[in-house]
Amino acid sequence: MREPESLNLAHGRLAALAWGDADAPVWLALHGWLDNAESFSRLAPLLVERLGIRIVAIDFPGHGRSQPRAEGGDYPIWEYTLDVLDALDALGLDRAPLLAHSMGAAVSCLVAAAMPERVARLVLIDGLGTLTTEVDDTAKQLRMGLIQRRRSRSTVPRYPDEATAIAARVAGGVTPIDTDTATPLVRRNLDVEDDGHVRLRSDGRLLRPSLVRFTTEQMLSLLNNIEAPVLLIEGEQGILAERAYAQRARDAIARLTRVLLPGGHHLHLEAHAVDAVAEAIIADSNETTRRHV
Repeated sequence: MREPESLNLAHGRLAALAWGDADAPVWLALHGWLDNAESFSRLAPLLVERLGIRIVAIDFPGHGRSQPRAEGGDYPIWEYTLDVLDALDALGLDRAPLLAHSMGAAVSCLVAAAMPERVARLVLIDGLGTLTTEVDDTAKQLRMGLIQRRRSRSTVPRYPDEATAIAARVAGGVTPIDTDTATPLVRRNLDVEDDGHVRLRSDGRLLRPSLVRFTTEQMLSLLNNIEAPVLLIEGEQGILAERAYAQRARDAIARLTRVLLPGGHHLHLEAHAVDAVAEAIIADSNETTRRHV
């Protein structure tokens, strides 16, 4: 398997990995929170070969090899929409499909709702819409965010070696993840220091709670404004399942196809699940092509 090409976009602000021929149609891939472009390292080669496309996966700011936000800046979910538009512009794309996981799926939903002319279709992996806060909890959410911002920034974790860093991700992940799945994500997110120790590159500000969030009603309204066709691939042990919000979110999208597959939240990177994810995307892409011939 050919190694991905490393790219720098948006005047060097965004790092990216690219799979496929430079002249092939481009899909932009968006990873989840605290992950990076290596999230697509197992799925992208399968799609590139079968669909004849090029996949460019960016590292969001503060993740992977991309630059952090400027001092005094922050990471509200809507700021990432500008990074997506900057990446599309840098790639010379007026419109493109978005392949997105988890937080990346949330960001892609916002872009598709607000800028429908830029999004050809959405392929979402175990993510749909953003985290929300109910109206009555607005003050509580703001309080949490303000308290965290008044504290000193957390020290970036440092480990004696890569294996220890990977083990820490497995043990402390927000969602369950095994060593094999975590390895490419952690490896791209490490800097090696002079003494051989490794340090995570993730910006500590990513761990702070948001000052404000969309309400459920706002989020459902945004989802209702998505015009592009949506393929939603969920893991049976993922984060959506039959939760009440997930059902309402799916119902809010006019053109949604749902596929439920064995696997966890990172099923597109899990060795036992990635082939099925690829087949679902390929089948949906072929069906979309047939409808437009």
